[in-house]
Amino acid sequence: MTSSEFEGRVALVTGGAKGIGRACCEQLARAGAKVAVNYRSSEKAAEETAKLVEEAGSTAHLVRADVSSPDEVESMVAEVSAALGPIDLLVNNAAVFDAVSHEEATLEVWQRTLDINLTGVYLVTWAVKGAMVERGFGRIVNITSVAALRGWPMCIPYSVSKAGVTAFTKGLSEAFAAHNIRVNAVAPGLTDTDMAGNLDEATRAKQIQDTPLKRMGTPEDIANVVMFLLSEQSSFMTGQTVVASGGRVLLP
Repeated sequence: MTSSEFEGRVALVTGGAKGIGRACCEQLARAGAKVAVNYRSSEKAAEETAKLVEEAGSTAHLVRADVSSPDEVESMVAEVSAALGPIDLLVNNAAVFDAVSHEEATLEVWQRTLDINLTGVYLVTWAVKGAMVERGFGRIVNITSVAALRGWPMCIPYSVSKAGVTAFTKGLSEAFAAHNIRVNAVAPGLTDTDMAGNLDEATRAKQIQDTPLKRMGTPEDIANVVMFLLSEQSSFMTGQTVVASGGRVLLP
């Protein structure tokens, strides 16, 4: 991938303030894209991400929106398009995670998780797809999880929401292929982000021990895969979910 791979392209990264989202924003900026950094509540962190984008020599645009709100998503996409131009590259990264037992997985937890993690992906994609179809170009990467591929009793709502994202990716890829829009997904394993902080220390240690590479992933590890899927190095790939888990998903 060249340093000008995305020169002239506009990227929107949801949940771009921290973690995987921030790493994606930085790498997109270094590859020449103008980057819209979406956030919901982490304004200060989002401002820091925007500064990193600008230090990489690109243009940043901060945009606050709750991806589970149709009105806010519509306004976000309109604002980004007016400020930077039509969106070419979309990373659906915004998500929430609650490590809860089935006794604690209330309807409220279930609904909130699906609203943000699954419906949010639908809403943002539907908000950008019209312009992508019209221009005959689009690259979409959805962040799912190894939790969608192997069950874990402490995150049933999260696992279901991410399994939905995987299915959404498959269906959408075939529907969009005729319009030169590729849609793929990345399924990270345990990654060193704030989300991993929702796990207790013993659980994190056990997951690392169960990972063949014996470490957590870094946000940059996952962003590297996202960049590959957005780039033309993956030009013959669509509808795929690429696992980046240090080998852990291979285990029974």
